[in-house]
Amino acid sequence: MVAVVDQVRRRLTMQTAEIAPGTTAIRSLDWDRDRFDIEFGLQNGTTYNSFLIQSEKTALVDTSHEKFRQLYLDTLTGLIDPTQLDYLIVSHTEPDHSGLVKDILTLAPEITIVGSKVAIQFLQDWLHQPFQSQIVKNGDRLDLGNEHELEFVIAPNLHWPDTIFSYDTKTQILYTCDAFGMHYCDDHTFDEDLDLLEEDFKYYYDCLMGPNARSVLSALKRMSQLPEVTTIATGHGPLLHHNLTELTGRYRQWSEEQAKAETTVAVFYLSNYGFSDRLAQAIAHGITKAGVIVEMMDLRSADLQDVKELVSIASGLVIGTPPTTGDILATVQTAIGTILGATNPKQSFGVFESGGADSESAYPLINKFRDLGLNPAFSPILVKDIPTETTYHLCEEAGTDLGQWLSRDRTIKQIKALDSDLEKALGRLSSGLYILTTQKGNLSSAMFASWVGQASFKPLGITVAVAKDRAIESLLHIGDRFVLNVLEEGNYQKLMKHFLKRLPPGADRFADVKTYPATNGSPILAEALAYMECEVKSRMDCGDHWTIYSTVSVGRVSKPDALPAVHHRKVGNHY
Repeated sequence: MVAVVDQVRRRLTMQTAEIAPGTTAIRSLDWDRDRFDIEFGLQNGTTYNSFLIQSEKTALVDTSHEKFRQLYLDTLTGLIDPTQLDYLIVSHTEPDHSGLVKDILTLAPEITIVGSKVAIQFLQDWLHQPFQSQIVKNGDRLDLGNEHELEFVIAPNLHWPDTIFSYDTKTQILYTCDAFGMHYCDDHTFDEDLDLLEEDFKYYYDCLMGPNARSVLSALKRMSQLPEVTTIATGHGPLLHHNLTELTGRYRQWSEEQAKAETTVAVFYLSNYGFSDRLAQAIAHGITKAGVIVEMMDLRSADLQDVKELVSIASGLVIGTPPTTGDILATVQTAIGTILGATNPKQSFGVFESGGADSESAYPLINKFRDLGLNPAFSPILVKDIPTETTYHLCEEAGTDLGQWLSRDRTIKQIKALDSDLEKALGRLSSGLYILTTQKGNLSSAMFASWVGQASFKPLGITVAVAKDRAIESLLHIGDRFVLNVLEEGNYQKLMKHFLKRLPPGADRFADVKTYPATNGSPILAEALAYMECEVKSRMDCGDHWTIYSTVSVGRVSKPDALPAVHHRKVGNHY
């Protein structure tokens, strides 16, 4: 039985569904949200999932985002008298899942909050009020009676350092919070249509879990020691049941591929401080696009020996600035001292400001790294106000630049690895020359392209191959729009030189280039021979590229008698 509450404020709705005997999903549906933590584009909204287990003892697994406060509390009190709640399981303390913990404590002051040691410490610092708590470790159990026994799995860095999974031995449901989730909002409680979900599931993994691939593999190993899991109750999107084996298998495959990377970058941040975790996640996502493995570590809770070991294996280091005051200052300064003491001059580094009210400037840290002989991989990311979409895109570009720099030797080796006859044969595939341009909100980007072809008549459609480490890739997801500018034979050298130029993160790709806006908002190059306005309809994973299929709605030729530029290569293992 599913109940849906009427739409309220920007289509915020509540859904409840019995997913097993004595177990109810309480889903907060945010239909219209098109960004999540700003840096990750969404096309299909998101959900915040909470769960109520009623037995001899009653447990609530996670809460919801504070924007759902009244809707969520009304729904919860319609299911149970909150004073009857015995336990609140906090899978992790990120505000979108624990935003209403304080409200639950007000309604149920005798409730016991269950979480990892780090989670309980975070809550004590945040709530500033006494509460009953129970710290759990890997393998610990909590008996709710009537065969409902929760077994806990420690799963740090998925994607916060305090994350735990909870497994109900009676219902065979595993509660995983962010892991295995996706930002997808609809009325279906479960993953009934895999085709609809695949794009969002993969994108969510790439943004949040890919930078923690080794932690994913560790969690999967611990999960394998549990009895059979028939449902994964995620914190976002539909619950996994119909396609559970397929989708968990993809997590394993993707993470194993990531973990094979020869180069590692350590990204250090501070959870629950300023915007440090979000900025770090955006940088980490950019790094992984270049095929480099990332290990993220929270300076607030990290073990110093783990910090030292991670720095010793890393080729690159990225660190968020610490606060200049506060209770965590001594802990963080000690961790930073450990990082500095374990570095070597061959490493590259990057520094970003965390954006806290008392955040230290980036430059003292930069000077310390320079004094140790390390070279900066990108200019410091300065945060003087609330980060915008542009800020997060800058972080992603900086991460990609770092990843590309660290993997340059591998790239050259791969270029030389192909058989000469094969590469010469591939080189006989000719193509045109194009500039792909796009504008999305305040973000604009462009890419010189040659792997372009018509793909369909009805509808009119084209395909474009885009390397995964291109900055523009994050602006070319399903529903995004762009302009394909066709270059003219004999009149393309100036534009080609401009758009092939390597620019620092955040630079204006269109500086000194004459453009005018298309009806879809993207720039049209005034010197282009022709242009087409396109909308992305699907993406296919092709190894180191995405093949992007798009429909064409508008087009125009400026010089009917001119010819398009043609690109001939001698070898086929690079552009």
